[in-house]
Amino acid sequence: MGSPKVRPTLERLGLDIRNARLRRGIAVADLAVRAGSSPSSIARLEKGDPGVAIGTLADVLVVLGLVERLGDLIDVRKDDLGLALATEHLPRRGRSFATRLRKQKAKSGAAHDGEDVVDPEGASF
Repeated sequence: MGSPKVRPTLERLGLDIRNARLRRGIAVADLAVRAGSSPSSIARLEKGDPGVAIGTLADVLVVLGLVERLGDLIDVRKDDLGLALATEHLPRRGRSFATRLRKQKAKSGAAHDGEDVVDPEGASF
């Protein structure tokens, strides 16, 4: 299960979790009880088993006081590739609401005198 690129990363994560647990002086059985898991799940997590649920990882990180790190795993503000792709797809220039209304009027044909103009959000002017 998992790609060859994933295995070393999960093993390193498991080792880091093990080291954090040991630094805190917490036994596997105690961590399992506090995280609401089994000792075998904790052992599998520490070995980098890809079959351990992400919820178990989150519970372990809560016990270790490291849960904020989980939220930082995929920080879109630091996603250089994603930001570059999003920038590529941005419009070249902005369009004002007035410009959109003029285009709507031109598409609808002749101007209707005395009628209200309704914007796409439903407000009338």
